[in-house]
Amino acid sequence: MPTLPPPDPAPHSERAPHQLRETAESFGSDAERYDRARPRYPQALIDRIVAAGPGPDVLDVGCGTGIAARQFQAAGCRVLGVDVDARMAELARQHGTDVEVASFEAWDPAGRTFDAVVSAQAWHWVDPVAGAAKAARTLRPRGLLALFWNAGRPVPDMAEAFAEIYRRVLPDSLFARLSVAQTADPYGPLCVKAADGIRKAGAFTASERWRFDWEHTYTRDEWLDQLPTQGAFTRLPRAELEEVLSGVGAAIDAAGGSLRMHYATVAVTAKRTDTACSPDRLIV
Repeated sequence: MPTLPPPDPAPHSERAPHQLRETAESFGSDAERYDRARPRYPQALIDRIVAAGPGPDVLDVGCGTGIAARQFQAAGCRVLGVDVDARMAELARQHGTDVEVASFEAWDPAGRTFDAVVSAQAWHWVDPVAGAAKAARTLRPRGLLALFWNAGRPVPDMAEAFAEIYRRVLPDSLFARLSVAQTADPYGPLCVKAADGIRKAGAFTASERWRFDWEHTYTRDEWLDQLPTQGAFTRLPRAELEEVLSGVGAAIDAAGGSLRMHYATVAVTAKRTDTACSPDRLIV
């Protein structure tokens, strides 16, 4: 399922995802599970980002446990991570990624600049305009900003079986509203917001959208390991989470014990212009 941010429980709230700090900071509650279970990113995406940047120095915004950072390091990059959660940052450090703990909007680059600023599964927790402006201040001329997400969908029969479980156990949740007819581009609205923030920052070329389609088959236990790491479940009461896991596990068992997921990795990218205004005049 896509790991979209859950809806605000207040029905009339207009808070944007980046304002839901309690959810953004909940993923470190089981950092080891997150690192173990979350999907990686297509190598074609990593290679394209590396090729598009002017050099090997990468800043990973919302790096979490360093899943994407390690992929960039394996591709020959030098990576610095920034993450708001000290628990996630510590695990990333154990895996060899240098991480500084702060929200990206408040992080101090201390004069450092990078060839690429990337954000994997995390930019919706960043203010889209302030984040793009901060990225512009930390990028070298022609440096690349690349924001990307994995959006997964089960095969239709399993999608409907899961949706029925969510409607029963979590009737007000985002997942309860998912169905077989779910859009193939669930991150479309977030990509639009990201592109709009880049445009408003005023220091980038026109943004581009990239997409990489791929599949992965999970065993029952592998999927039940990943499910609690997703935003709709990280703050769920234990009894409700156990009911969801029991129902989902039974549905996978009934389907033969495995789950085939269709993934679309979507990216919004733009390059810092050669003639961007000086850092002190960029939007803040």
